[in-house]
Amino acid sequence: MRQTLKEVFEGLRARKRVGVFPFIPAGYPDLNATRELLAALERGGASAIEVGIPFSDPIADGPVVQEAFTAALSRGLKLKDILRTVREARAGVSIPLMSMVSYSIVFRYGAEKYFADAKEAGFDGLILPDLPPPEAEAICEKVRKAGLDTILLVAPTTSRERRKEIARLCSGFIYYLSVSGITGERQKLPEDLADQLRQLKQMSDSPVCVGFGISRREHVAQLSGLADGAIVGSAVVRRMKEHAAEGAGKIAAAVESYVREIVGS
Repeated sequence: MRQTLKEVFEGLRARKRVGVFPFIPAGYPDLNATRELLAALERGGASAIEVGIPFSDPIADGPVVQEAFTAALSRGLKLKDILRTVREARAGVSIPLMSMVSYSIVFRYGAEKYFADAKEAGFDGLILPDLPPPEAEAICEKVRKAGLDTILLVAPTTSRERRKEIARLCSGFIYYLSVSGITGERQKLPEDLADQLRQLKQMSDSPVCVGFGISRREHVAQLSGLADGAIVGSAVVRRMKEHAAEGAGKIAAAVESYVREIVGS
């Protein structure tokens, strides 16, 4: 039985748990790995999965993710192939899938066509990292009309008024960046993170997930009572890279083991 993001967050809150939301770059090192990883991440205890659509001009991605995107694109990866792979794998995955995609890709593909095709492929939500309000207003309405949840980003430097506007446009969750800058593993989370999350929670009832710098079980534990989910990207991709030459099965097994460790199951 497939779960919605709303059901996932309700379940996490009932159990007083912080969900783990791994990020994988689609098509890295190939689409077979993407297919295997979707099922493996659910087995590892992920609450939902973020599928990054490779982009030649990354917005806030650190070197580990950029390298994976470049490698995927160098193989001639096409968006239609990613959507087909997700569609084929979807029957074996019950947790929500989110497409993290630059709006420039969506625009070139055709916005309404992309929203419809993403929904048909089995995505539940769209993370649009480069779509700020007020431009986001009309686009988010179209995304929701297509049956997908909207997820936008809030940075530490985002003003209070802009945060309120972004929170209002998010139907899935608010994606809070723990630091300004680019993604990557870090030793510890920012000291002001708790205060930032409390302020954000006071503005909106929407779930809040934290990304950028999360790579350890203790990082997830630090978010208990403050956030609903932890997005783990570069640390997942690094493990994918370490096993990239060994085939999809080995990649999936290594990442599943790591996610199980982060989840604490």
